[in-house]
Amino acid sequence: MSNASFSAEIEVIDSHTEGEPTRIVLAGGPDLGSGSLAERREIFRQRFDTIRSAIVNEPRGSDVLVGGLLVEPHDPHCEAAVIFFNNVGYLGMCGHGMIGLLVTLGHIGRIIPGKYRIETPVGIVAATLHDHSRVTIVNVPAFRYRASVAVDVPDYGRVEGDIAWGGNWFFLVKNSSERISLDNAPRLTTVTLMIDSALADQGITGEGGARIDHVELFGSGAAVGADSQNFVMCPGGAYDRSPCGTGTSAKLACLAADGMLAPGQVWRQAGILGSVFETYYERDAGRAIVPHISGRAFICAHSRILIQADDPFRFGIRK
Repeated sequence: MSNASFSAEIEVIDSHTEGEPTRIVLAGGPDLGSGSLAERREIFRQRFDTIRSAIVNEPRGSDVLVGGLLVEPHDPHCEAAVIFFNNVGYLGMCGHGMIGLLVTLGHIGRIIPGKYRIETPVGIVAATLHDHSRVTIVNVPAFRYRASVAVDVPDYGRVEGDIAWGGNWFFLVKNSSERISLDNAPRLTTVTLMIDSALADQGITGEGGARIDHVELFGSGAAVGADSQNFVMCPGGAYDRSPCGTGTSAKLACLAADGMLAPGQVWRQAGILGSVFETYYERDAGRAIVPHISGRAFICAHSRILIQADDPFRFGIRK
């Protein structure tokens, strides 16, 4: 969309989940029709991508912000449906965003504490709103696709990791020597972006040739009272401030595949800020597991985005 006369007013609520921001679009977003969520996401991508950029990119947003377009569900048994997106494109699922969505729906009085089904382009997520801030999600099934994959990273060396699906595709680096700490974030950003580029250049993909667009490093979580602490690089070059819901799901799938975590056994996954998701999994059919992830979100703002026709940056500053 590039019509010079286009203007709009979009109602949003901002929250953060364990430090990672989410912006949910309540009203004023594009009309994507009534097809499946996957079909509507493609319409969003092809016809309204400038609106995505206007919502999450500078000058109204930032690289770290994840957006969620609240739409009517295709499945009548779902309470709501959501399409997640970020500064460069669209996500299959977003764990922190789903927690933020439930807290947002509670904040506006659309739901009360209880269990709900939320539709996404990659499947239905069960979610429980416990109170004003705590949510547990039952994610789409997660699985490890390939184990111990080696990738040669120019100017860094060979690294080895697992490829896993947790609602998005991840490369989970094994035995990283990098120090997982917020004050080391610039170094961790550089390293993970180098790994991301090497994966793409060497044709290392997820199932069916899918692009691996998240890279995850791990360290001991003892200092923050967790089983592990991670650093997750997301598509678009911003790292996840939370422990990353889909990344934690991928981690659980790898732990299960290696026999290192039993069904129902709690795993406390910390993120780069030291905030924690409490998790466990159930077995699913075949190679997959069903991750359960609990965390907190807090409302930050309720506002309206104005897109004015004469604003030269009305559709955001795009990468």
